[in-house]
Amino acid sequence: MEPINIMSQLASLGAAGIMGALWLMERRLSRQREQQLTESHERIIRDEQRLDKLTRVVEHNSAAMTKFAENQREQTEVLRHLLEELHHERTS
Repeated sequence: MEPINIMSQLASLGAAGIMGALWLMERRLSRQREQQLTESHERIIRDEQRLDKLTRVVEHNSAAMTKFAENQREQTEVLRHLLEELHHERTS
């Protein structure tokens, strides 16, 4: 039924009919808004969980890169020492 027809029928009931119709519309809109808020909240929670996982992955990757860089420095030092020893033996 068209909203205009509904309103004209309710208008025939007087002010109480109009007030009742407005109350019903307000309740329906409130339920819709509550549903939207619930869905938004659920999406925010899901996004927060995804971001938490992503943050953990980035932290693990950063730790792995740091360990890799430390290992590379250690290997460089070992090779430098080895080259110094070889060079020292040749010049002795």
